[in-house]
Amino acid sequence: MMMDELLSLFVQTPSPMARSGQGSTVTVLEPPVAWSDPEDEVPFSEPIPLRVHSIEGGGGVSLRVYDAGDLYGPPLFFVHGFSQCHLSWRRQFQSALGLGFRLVALDLRGHGHSDKPRGAYGDGRLWAHDLQSVISALELERPLLVAWSYGGLVVSDYLRYYGQERVAGVHFVSAMVKSGSEEAFGLLAPEMRSLLPGLLTEERTTSRASLESFVSLLHHQPVMAETWRRVLAYNELVPAYVREIMGTRAVDNDDVLHRLTVPVLVTHGLEDRVVLPASGRQIASVVPGALVSFYPGVGHSPFWEDSRRFNRELAAFAARCW
Repeated sequence: MMMDELLSLFVQTPSPMARSGQGSTVTVLEPPVAWSDPEDEVPFSEPIPLRVHSIEGGGGVSLRVYDAGDLYGPPLFFVHGFSQCHLSWRRQFQSALGLGFRLVALDLRGHGHSDKPRGAYGDGRLWAHDLQSVISALELERPLLVAWSYGGLVVSDYLRYYGQERVAGVHFVSAMVKSGSEEAFGLLAPEMRSLLPGLLTEERTTSRASLESFVSLLHHQPVMAETWRRVLAYNELVPAYVREIMGTRAVDNDDVLHRLTVPVLVTHGLEDRVVLPASGRQIASVVPGALVSFYPGVGHSPFWEDSRRFNRELAAFAARCW
């Protein structure tokens, strides 16, 4: 099943649990077919309905937001990485986490089924506004922010412009918090650095080949062909002009991280071929009292490659945050 099919399986029925938050409309996905996982040997047996929202973000951009699990549980707010979408988190959304937590993931601007305007990706205030819009519209009370890869930059944008007072904690996952400098470039793996020119060009043939190689870097061990095609499909939903502007931002968030007093967990795969484990170590060195969890034999996607450990550690960390 390709991505266009995966993202069109919504039952257009207003949710009885829908909030009346400003700028938010809701649909429901039942059963959770789009979250099926062909590689999961022991899938979670309880189907978890998915509430789907359209929320107005910074500059009027429409954001697609996905909301599952316990509506009244402590909220875990998942922020995906460069060229990805909410489906990156399907091994969290279809897990026992949904029995005790409210699980929220958005398609970042320019990604998935969110709006993709030109020229709207270089201003950190817009990224920050997007996260605040979701928190406000869904009335998320002190969410725990889970930031993967480029999501580390987006969450850092939020912390810079809205502070840490409204969040319970931050989980940086294979994250980057610097870009556009020699230091930031050095924290990317050599394989990723070699792909950047192709990922940031609008020349279609080069862009497609680079994107295919990029998808192959997301996991340390090869995934099933069906999984690889699905991931490539939602990567291809992101226009090259979005990746170009995202990839050329210049930002350093050490000052923001140094001021954090909320709990912080840093998770990183030791075989990461996108963002080097040195980035996780650098984050941990700047954040006072940060917890660190390194995954041997795991690449850029620990929440997928070792989802049981990841979900267990996320739940344990969440218990420290509230």
